[in-house]
Amino acid sequence: MSSQISSRPTATPKAPTSQDPHGRKKPEDMPPRNKMKRLDSLTANRKPSWSWMAAAAGAAIFALLINLFFFESFSIVGFLLIGAAAYILAMYVTSRVLEDRLKARDELWRHLVWTAFLIALVPLISVVWSVLSQGLPTLLSHPGLLTTDMQGVVGATDIATQTEGEPLQGGILHGLVGTLMITLLASVISIPVGLFASIYLVEYANRNKFSRAIRFFVDVMTGIPSIVAGLFAFAGLTLLIELTVGSSPQALQSVKTGFAAALALSVLMIPVVVRSTEEMLGVVADELREASYALGVRKWRTIMKVVLPTAMSGIASGVTLAIARVTGETAPILVTAGYAATTNWNPFSEWMTALPVFIYRQLTNPTAPAAGDPSTARAWAGALVLIVIVMGLNLIARVIAKKFAPKTGK
Repeated sequence: MSSQISSRPTATPKAPTSQDPHGRKKPEDMPPRNKMKRLDSLTANRKPSWSWMAAAAGAAIFALLINLFFFESFSIVGFLLIGAAAYILAMYVTSRVLEDRLKARDELWRHLVWTAFLIALVPLISVVWSVLSQGLPTLLSHPGLLTTDMQGVVGATDIATQTEGEPLQGGILHGLVGTLMITLLASVISIPVGLFASIYLVEYANRNKFSRAIRFFVDVMTGIPSIVAGLFAFAGLTLLIELTVGSSPQALQSVKTGFAAALALSVLMIPVVVRSTEEMLGVVADELREASYALGVRKWRTIMKVVLPTAMSGIASGVTLAIARVTGETAPILVTAGYAATTNWNPFSEWMTALPVFIYRQLTNPTAPAAGDPSTARAWAGALVLIVIVMGLNLIARVIAKKFAPKTGK
């Protein structure tokens, strides 16, 4: 019996396996993953973060070589244009090779948009820099330009300033006063007309034929040249004076006033006010109007107490931008207001000078043709003041829009 038991083959003990009670292998016994080929990685199929620096360096070297070998002298404009094109192409090829077609196309259009944005900034920065570099030294060295006009300034005065070093005489006070008076009067005419017209179009017209005709003519007026507006105001006032007073030369000369210039600017300003106000009134939710009507509030009171306060932010911003748009107009004011060397505070009598007209006259018809530097200095100083006024109006528009914006608190 014992021999039979001893003759049985003994089973070889199996090596212990690392399994859990359910028979699955433990993580330490699994084969190592290839970290370079993980498909769930967030950084898979992405180009290195330093690729843009390499592309920029290569584009700069390429543009420099093109400038040296194909141009007679180094051109900064050519260098920037060639370098930008080479950089955009290099980034597109890099994304196409290392990533995929969709990412490469997105990369291409993103760089094209940024390039267009930078190109659009070039003239803006150039204008601001030119005006600051030319006008600011004149204003700092001759602050009296803001408090005096051109009364008593003749050619001999500018010749003495240029040749003998005499102080710069004259100033821009008459142009500054004229610009403020004409713009204020044009705003008084345009804002109520444009506001009431837009209220009619949105609240009362109900898209009838008359409202469609108004919208059509407003769109046409938005694109008319400014000189046409000046001729229209001048011709209209001339016809009115001929019908009332007569066609004497003295009566026709009285047409050129600040009021005539304000009428010309209002022709340009009314369409802008109408379109901006109409858009702002149109975005007011109809539920607000219906809730007011449900409470028994009349329509005119709903417009005054509900619709206008809700849209006041956009309305105020659009009106301010319309004022800034007409402040720098030259042609209509030159036709309707003329040019005067003295300060005129009455826009209904005598000729009146605006700041754009003053700048134009100082450049095209200097006080002393043989010594044009003083006139040029005054023109640059006036241009700087005009830009500051327009920029201030735009900033006021932003402040007003933020001030009257509807509160969206919890």
